[in-house]
Amino acid sequence: MSGSFRLCPAAELPRHAHLRFLTRESPPRALCFVDPRRFGSWRLGDAWQPERGPCVVSEYQAFRENVLKNLDDRAFDKPICEVLLNQKYFNGIGNYLRAEILYRLKIPPFEKARTVLEALKEQKQERRKKDPSLTLSKKVKLRQENPDLLELCHTVPLEVIMAEKQLLDPEHSDNYAAFKNWLQCYLVPGMSSLRDHNGRTIWFQGEPGPMAPKGQRPRKTPGEKSLQLKADPEAPSPKVTPRASKQRRRAAVNPPKSEEKEEKADGPRKGCARRRRKTTAAPALPEVPVCVRRSCRISARRGKGTAPAV
Repeated sequence: MSGSFRLCPAAELPRHAHLRFLTRESPPRALCFVDPRRFGSWRLGDAWQPERGPCVVSEYQAFRENVLKNLDDRAFDKPICEVLLNQKYFNGIGNYLRAEILYRLKIPPFEKARTVLEALKEQKQERRKKDPSLTLSKKVKLRQENPDLLELCHTVPLEVIMAEKQLLDPEHSDNYAAFKNWLQCYLVPGMSSLRDHNGRTIWFQGEPGPMAPKGQRPRKTPGEKSLQLKADPEAPSPKVTPRASKQRRRAAVNPPKSEEKEEKADGPRKGCARRRRKTTAAPALPEVPVCVRRSCRISARRGKGTAPAV
C-alpha cells in the first residue's frame, strides 16, 4: 500500500496531494490522494477490477445474487468474519463494518460462513410459504424490522454515507467524536477482540464461535474510566503490592542513619575499601603533655650513646 486519501478544504491542500477531487459546495473541499513516495497509481475505467464483485451499496441485487449462487466456493469454508473481507463477494466491506454487521445480528464472528449464509435461503423460502400474498410495502417493512446479513451489508454502509455531515466534521477532519458515538461494537469499551487467521482484529460480544483461532483468548477493550488520566485529586490511589508494603515496614522499623550515609557518600566505592567503611575507628589515646615528650626523647638519645672505654 502507498499513500492515503484525505478530505480537506481546497485552499489548504497538504503536501504531495497528487490527485484531487473537488466538491461543488462553497467553499469547495478536496478529496486528495496523498502519496509522498509516488508508488500509487490511478487508472480510469467504468468497471471494478476482475477480482472484485458487485458493490454492496450501488449494486445490491447483483451483490446478493453473487453471494448466494456461489456458496459452493471454498472461500465460504472460512469463518464469516474473514469472508466478509473477501472483496470478490463483499466489495466495500471493511474491518469496522464487519464488526458492526455481525454485532447487530448477534452472529459469532468465527461461525462458518456457509452455515450462516445458507440459512438466508431457507428464511426466504419460509417467508414465501407463510404469506405468499404479502404486498410490496409489507415486505419492505418486514425486511426493515428483521434484516438479514446481506441486507445489513447494504444498509449499514448507507448509514455512514447518508450521515456523513453529522458523523464527520468537515472543518475539523481529525474530530471523530460523532463517528465514535455511532459505533456500537468496533473499538467500543467492554467488547472482546481476537485476531483472525489473516492477522486482522475483529471486535465482538459473547462467544467467538467454533472456528476461533486456537491459542488465543479474547481480550476486553478497556473501559472509558481506565483510559482517563488520573489527574483528579479525588481519584483513588493505586493499590500497594505486598512487596512494596514489606519494604515500607522495614524502612519504618530500621530508619537509615545519617552517619552511615555520609561515610558512603565520602568513602570509595570499589575494592576492599567497602569493608573498611564498616569497621569502627580505634579509641583515641589520652594526649601527652609537651614536656613529657621532650624528656622521653632526651633519655632515648642518651641510651643510644657508645659505652665508655675501660
